Amino acid sequence: MKQTSTKLPISLALLTCIVCALGFGLIALWVSDHQVRHFDQKIITNIQQLESPAMTRLMKFFTMIGSGIPVVIIILIAMFVLHRVLGHRRELLFLAIAVLGSALLNAVLKWLFQRARPEINRIIEANGYSFPSGHSMTAFSMYAALTFLVWGHVPSRLGRILLIVLSSLLIIAIGTSRIYLGVHYPSDVVGGYFMSGCWMAACIWFYQRILASSLTQ
Repeated sequence: MKQTSTKLPISLALLTCIVCALGFGLIALWVSDHQVRHFDQKIITNIQQLESPAMTRLMKFFTMIGSGIPVVIIILIAMFVLHRVLGHRRELLFLAIAVLGSALLNAVLKWLFQRARPEINRIIEANGYSFPSGHSMTAFSMYAALTFLVWGHVPSRLGRILLIVLSSLLIIAIGTSRIYLGVHYPSDVVGGYFMSGCWMAACIWFYQRILASSLTQ
């Protein structure tokens, strides 16, 4: 089945990749030099003052859908729809590389920075290093990739706006839940967003080059 075009201008993809890489580099520099404490503490205070039993349940839900088995289930459902319903195959590889590559990149960066997790007002337990946030990177990469692939199949402008809004809200909610639950600093989440933005822009750029090359052959 022929896919409706979802082409993102290559120059825009490259520009996004560069801007996000610079943003991540700046956050990483602040983290390494311990210059981000005031920013982190202010955001943590503002978010954690919203603590309540209902809010805690909601934040645990968003953390849950951004990790482990729920992510695998979402990816498998998306792959089934792409392959069986929309008839795509190349897109399956794009989605797998986007999400798995993001997870691998996160593991490498955590090993490089080895930032300890916050210890104050931790509502849940989490292992491993803190920077950048794995949940934030996974959420950004997964929902950005899905939005990119589904975009061309949404016929109306309103539908596309709703698609972006929904994806953005899920990405923000999952990242915010990690701050609320006390297992990440805000700079971990922002750094994760920047790095995933860089990674996704690079993936889209390469995908469009491969797609364009196949159409000219």
